[in-house]
Amino acid sequence: MSTPTSYPQDLAPEESVDEPDTTGGAGRTTGPPPRGLKGRRWWSEVGWRHVVGVVACLWALFPVAYIVSAAFNPLGTVVSTSLIPRSFSLGNFEELFSSPSVPFGRWALNTLVVCTAVVLVQILFSAFAAYAFSRFRFRGRRGGLLALLLIQMFPQFLAAVALFTLFTDFGEVVPAIGLNTLAGYVLVLSGGALGQVWLIKGFFDSVPRSLDEAAMMDGASHVQTFFRIILPLVRPILAVSGLLVFVATIAEFLLASIFLTETSQKTLATGLYGLIDGDRSNNLGVFAAGALLTAIPVILLFLFLQRYIVGGITAGGVKE
Repeated sequence: MSTPTSYPQDLAPEESVDEPDTTGGAGRTTGPPPRGLKGRRWWSEVGWRHVVGVVACLWALFPVAYIVSAAFNPLGTVVSTSLIPRSFSLGNFEELFSSPSVPFGRWALNTLVVCTAVVLVQILFSAFAAYAFSRFRFRGRRGGLLALLLIQMFPQFLAAVALFTLFTDFGEVVPAIGLNTLAGYVLVLSGGALGQVWLIKGFFDSVPRSLDEAAMMDGASHVQTFFRIILPLVRPILAVSGLLVFVATIAEFLLASIFLTETSQKTLATGLYGLIDGDRSNNLGVFAAGALLTAIPVILLFLFLQRYIVGGITAGGVKE
C-alpha cells in the first residue's frame, strides 16, 4: 500500500505555497561542496557520506548474496549455507522444476495471472477516482478524500475474518468466486483498488486544466478527455503505481494463505513458504532458487517501466 505525499495540501482548508529553502535551516547556503577540499575538512564534509553509502549498500546486498549462495549450494541446508559457497550446482533449480510435490510452474502462472488482473483493476479504478477528485468539485469531495486516507491507516489483516466469512458464503452460491479460486482471490485484492488514488491525484493536479477546457471546446466529452488527453500525459505515475501494486501483490502472503489452501491454487508466496515450512533445514536451497526466480518478473517490469519512472512526460509536454 503506497504512502501518499500530498495529504496536507489537499485536506487543508487553505492552500499554502512552500518556498524553496536555500539557507540550509541555519543561515548557511547549500550546494555542491567546494573543490580542493583536503584532510579533515574533506572528511567532515564529503568523506563520511561515502562511508555511509558503502555501509548502506553492503547492508542491502547481504541478504541477496546469502540467498544467491544458498540457491547454488548443492547441499541446500541451513548449516552448510554460507555467504561464499564451497561448491556450485544447479541441482536446486532442477529439483524445483522436476519434483512432483513442488508445482513451481503452476504457482508462477497463478501469481502472474493474479498480479496482472489486480494491477489492471487497481490502476484503472484509481485513475478514475483520481480524475474525479482532481477535476470536479462536488458535495462530499473533501470527506471522500479524508475517508480514503483514514481507511489506508488500518492494517489489512483486520478485514481477514470478515472477508473469509463473506467469500465462504459467496462460494456456496457462486463456486467460481469462492475460497480456493483465483477469481475470488483477485476480487479480494481488487478491494484495495482505491489505494493509489492519493498518489495519482497529486499527479493529475499538476496537469493544467487548460487541456481539459481546450478538449471540451473542441467537442470532447469527459470520457474522451480522460482517455485521449489526460491519460497519456500521466503515464509516469501510472507506471509507478502499477509497479508498486505488482510488487505488493506478488509478495502478498496473509490473505493468500487464508484463501488459497489447495496446492494447485497457491501463489509463489504461499507455495514457497509451505516448501520451507515443511522442512526448514533441508529445503533451504530449493526455497532460495524459487526466491531468485520470483524476483525475475519484478526486475524485468522495473527495467521496462524505467523510462516512464525516470522521465516526466508532462514536464515538457505542456507550455502555458
